Amino acid sequence: MAFPEGFGWGAATAAYQVEGGWDADGKGPCVWDTFTHQGGERVFKNQTGDVACGSYTLWEEDLKCIKQLGLTHYRFSLSWSRLLPDGTTGFINQKGIDYYNKIIDDLLTNRVTPIVTLYHFDLPQALEDQGGWLSEAIIESFDKYAQFCFSTFGDRVKQWITINEANVLSIMAYDLGTFAPGIPHCGTGGYQAAHNLIKAHARSWHSYDSLFRKEQKGMVSISFFATWLEPADPNSVSDQEAAKRAINFQLDFFAKPIFIDGDYPEVVKSQIASMSQKQGYPSSRLPEFTEEEKKMIKGTADFFAVQYYTTRLIKYQENKKGELGILQDVEVEFFADPSWKNVDWIYVVPWGVRKLLKYIKDTYNNPVIYVTENGFPQSDPAPLDDTQRWEYFRQTFQELLKAIQLDKVNLQVYCAWSLLDNFEWNQGYSSRFGLFHVDFEDPARPRVPYTSAKEYAKIIRNNGLEEHL
Repeated sequence: MAFPEGFGWGAATAAYQVEGGWDADGKGPCVWDTFTHQGGERVFKNQTGDVACGSYTLWEEDLKCIKQLGLTHYRFSLSWSRLLPDGTTGFINQKGIDYYNKIIDDLLTNRVTPIVTLYHFDLPQALEDQGGWLSEAIIESFDKYAQFCFSTFGDRVKQWITINEANVLSIMAYDLGTFAPGIPHCGTGGYQAAHNLIKAHARSWHSYDSLFRKEQKGMVSISFFATWLEPADPNSVSDQEAAKRAINFQLDFFAKPIFIDGDYPEVVKSQIASMSQKQGYPSSRLPEFTEEEKKMIKGTADFFAVQYYTTRLIKYQENKKGELGILQDVEVEFFADPSWKNVDWIYVVPWGVRKLLKYIKDTYNNPVIYVTENGFPQSDPAPLDDTQRWEYFRQTFQELLKAIQLDKVNLQVYCAWSLLDNFEWNQGYSSRFGLFHVDFEDPARPRVPYTSAKEYAKIIRNNGLEEHL
């Protein structure tokens, strides 16, 4: 079964997860450098991204992998502190510019479209020292960085993602503190960071729109992580409402302001306000947008970028004790069906992606959709013949095809996570998502294709699956 003509087949990586060269050629430290160097078992075996896949010096090897797959698109991120070591344009690192220019030029020479993420969790440490995403000053810093990237690379890059998974970043980094910078602010930090992330995204979209779009003719969006959330008991009204509320908090919290009306979902505002009141706060823990900010935020994305990995079942769970935390505000319990197969946190539920895409189509006025990440991990040591994992990919492609053909979803690009096995945040190198195996014990970091890579290359060559739906 063929995908639409011109469908985009990609793979994705992120700077901190693959590049290494953490202090090479004038790069400044980022929050993940600091976080991993502090140790304390916050990352599997205290592993770091100091070398990772060595992509900073091994880009040619990555390019070989991209060509071997026959990708039409490659999504990668820029290291903010490699380009601007202290996060500002006060000092610009030419070696960083040269590195990304080479990647972009090589991709275009090989007829591969770059999708470039400005920021994928690796904030310059110098900006974190000034408050990071909890400080409103970050909005201007991000906008200036974005403008620098648009003016430096935008003559060739036409597809931009401002911020990767702002919904994951805000909770993991600033609420729970499990991601760098690693300082928990339970029940408050996530909302404050989210508020600033949304405004920073909107500001940079407007900068592109007013200063660069006419000449460069590109598109700018922001990517969201989305787990499909299904009511545990489809006949229970409270479970149905809980599932809807959970989607409102996870996805619509960011997407509704940006795509619809510049403001958070009503249920999100009312839940947090009533919970805050019960907890004795003088006002809601969720900051409010001014009318002017709502106007600035509304309509600041040119396509809908979503990252799907898995599905969970949702039950209503009242927060009787008034505990503090984002999950407690939602008043739900998340769990998996015991029959679902899993590798770590990813339960294999291919039908979830179809439901998610249909939800986005119906809720957000049938936008152009890019799936900017989707994949399945293997535990280390991972067999090169990963036929089981390929089966998960194949089932996912079947569901994407149903979404396109039966639900008339306007899906235009799919990016597998990831091109390479890499540094998977807190899991270090223990979780392998690559289409190519990387030997992290070998200084040369050789890349070897998994069976999945060979099968994915066939899908790309055929622009679809050989079998019928």
